[in-house]
Amino acid sequence: MLGSFNLLNGQQNVPAKVFGQDKVLLKYPWAGGMNSIQFGAVDVNRDGIKDLVAFDRNGNRMMCFVNSGVYNQVDYVFAPQYVKLIPDISDWAIFADYDMDGRTDIFAYSPDWAGIQVYKNVSESTLKFKRVVYPYLKSFQENMYINLLVTEADYPAIADLDYDGDLDILSFWGYGSFVNYHKNLSMEKYGTPDSLDYALEEYCWGRIAESDESNAIYLDTCFTNYQPVARSQKKERHTGSTFLMIDLNRDSVLDLLLGDVDYPSLFALYNGGTRQEAFITSFDTSYPAGNKPIGLYSMPVAAYIDVNNDFVKDMLVSPFDPTPEKSQNKHSVWLYMNTGANDHPFFIRKTKSFLQSQMIDRGAGAYPVLYDWNGDGLDDLFVGDYGFYQYSYYDDFKRLYSVHTSKIAWYQNTGTAQQPAFTLMDDDVGDLFEKGYLGLIPAFADLDGDGDVDMLAGYEAGKLILATNDGNNNLIFETDHYADIDVGDFSAPQLFDLDDDGAKDLIIGEKRGTLYYYHNEGTTGNPVFTLMNDSLGEVNVTDYALSYTGYSTPWFFRVGNGPVQLVVGSEQGKIFHYTNIDGNLNGKFTLTDSLDELLDTTGVSWDRGMRTAAAIGDINHNGQAEMIVGNYSGGLEYFNGNAEVSPGITKHHTNINPLYIFPNPVKDRAVLSFNSDNQNVHLSIFTVEGNLVLSKTIQLNVAGRYRLNITWLPNGLYVVKITTPSAVYTGKMAVVR
Repeated sequence: MLGSFNLLNGQQNVPAKVFGQDKVLLKYPWAGGMNSIQFGAVDVNRDGIKDLVAFDRNGNRMMCFVNSGVYNQVDYVFAPQYVKLIPDISDWAIFADYDMDGRTDIFAYSPDWAGIQVYKNVSESTLKFKRVVYPYLKSFQENMYINLLVTEADYPAIADLDYDGDLDILSFWGYGSFVNYHKNLSMEKYGTPDSLDYALEEYCWGRIAESDESNAIYLDTCFTNYQPVARSQKKERHTGSTFLMIDLNRDSVLDLLLGDVDYPSLFALYNGGTRQEAFITSFDTSYPAGNKPIGLYSMPVAAYIDVNNDFVKDMLVSPFDPTPEKSQNKHSVWLYMNTGANDHPFFIRKTKSFLQSQMIDRGAGAYPVLYDWNGDGLDDLFVGDYGFYQYSYYDDFKRLYSVHTSKIAWYQNTGTAQQPAFTLMDDDVGDLFEKGYLGLIPAFADLDGDGDVDMLAGYEAGKLILATNDGNNNLIFETDHYADIDVGDFSAPQLFDLDDDGAKDLIIGEKRGTLYYYHNEGTTGNPVFTLMNDSLGEVNVTDYALSYTGYSTPWFFRVGNGPVQLVVGSEQGKIFHYTNIDGNLNGKFTLTDSLDELLDTTGVSWDRGMRTAAAIGDINHNGQAEMIVGNYSGGLEYFNGNAEVSPGITKHHTNINPLYIFPNPVKDRAVLSFNSDNQNVHLSIFTVEGNLVLSKTIQLNVAGRYRLNITWLPNGLYVVKITTPSAVYTGKMAVVR
């Protein structure tokens, strides 16, 4: 039985409702968008149910979605309050329980080391991780322990390859076409899986080689170009692959799903060997065959997770390519439901926009602008973008290029002054999409003196587009080199009366990270813009330790009748806040750390991804500032919207005393583990309907664990409760045979 796929329709308590395409109410409008996602199953709220964490390598953004746990239903609630409890991660993460204690740990890329760092899940009542490997994981090879090399362009496999109870690692050798197998010796040396003691077991796992020039696979060979190559002689650098280990055909050995840089497919490599000695005997280049195979630019990475709580793992696929301009966006999270079994999957593609379809997601990049377009006293929301993915192609040298095209969206505020709501009214303001621009960012004012509102738009070339209003609120394209203004690349304009003379001036951010200031020597309706400064306020948001580009996006604002302030988005993702602007246009603005105070938030990180942009206004007319932030993943976040849970507002709903049950799902026997000072405790097991099926006193071992035989229980989901004189511990247990 496939069960229910559609996300349940219960609307979350969000700061402002959003109605998207066809006026459909979005469930996660302010989640921030998705581009290149890696998924993991982690119990973030400590209720015994595995939730979903989503890591977007475009900006190193983490998102959390709490799982209701309803059988056979896809039902998640966006829960940003748990993100701060997860370690900061760069480039890639693999979520796996290495010590088999029922809590999901994290293997992640170790920046600057081309290796792996590990965080152990030490959660009790609250989610918590402890770093246990620094600076990188080592493996015994060449007679010494050295870095287990994994680059930021590779996504390794971390799985129990030999079925001995601990997690092994597969990854391409950094300078070759062969797969290295690093065996975990924890069970062999210590009899427990809780150590990370690796040794290079095989240099050429599965006897396969990948071509240096393409994604071609050679079977039954440890040769390249049909010539043997020693490790010390190999010169070409491996350029990137993704791994996922699954038993695809129920033969009790793990097969490999392999993605490759610059290519859209996953290859299924079938292991005809044994648990101790892999041997790839065949492969499928169009997986899953005959059922809408994966074709996702570029370099798809897959996760194997039970999405709908039916105890059978499904497959989530998204791009992994480290070059953000190459990848699919907007429709870049593909869900394949598994109608087979965990060890013999049969995948059916259900959507190309899992979770994405319930968000504001403008492809790559989101540049919010608040402006009352229809004059009703309510701020509408306009969103520019870097571009929507169109297609990919290879040049004569087999290099991949992808084409993106930008447009501007208008979300009309259809709510009230106190309860804003945004409805998508126009997905392509000014009909600019067909002209093929990249990086459109709008600004609004009456620019031709006819009493209605016109639009300027910055774009990739660093110039400005002018679209004038025909009197019926239709914008007509006039030129893409307005007033011969040129700031270099990626102009980001704002029209704002900076010197309080009654005429809107023009401020433009740009790729280098500074601000251009054009004073309006005319009037708002008949502007004459004169360049005064190409480094206004000495603002420069470029972090030269990371890159030589800043992508500054300015937003000047006042709160009530207060002084002018400024927030600037950046390439690095940080939102910069400046004061000391009034009367100081020739001086240096003051960089502050007071955004939390301004927005009445607590403990928020103002690093919101990459290529950020922000707009601030009193959106709900409560006399306080609210901020909407966009990022390169194409989405928006809303701060200080007075919702029960919104980004930056911590509100935990936790199970005070979690019970760890592993393995889970369980077939015959499960281990119950919890923190208790009592050795004799009472065990109760209930069906999810509340029927008691077991009640007895049990005795814990010295480690505080109990081994439970459940061979008599039929398949299903059960609630397990442990009662002691001082506490009650609960957890959910799935029985699957």
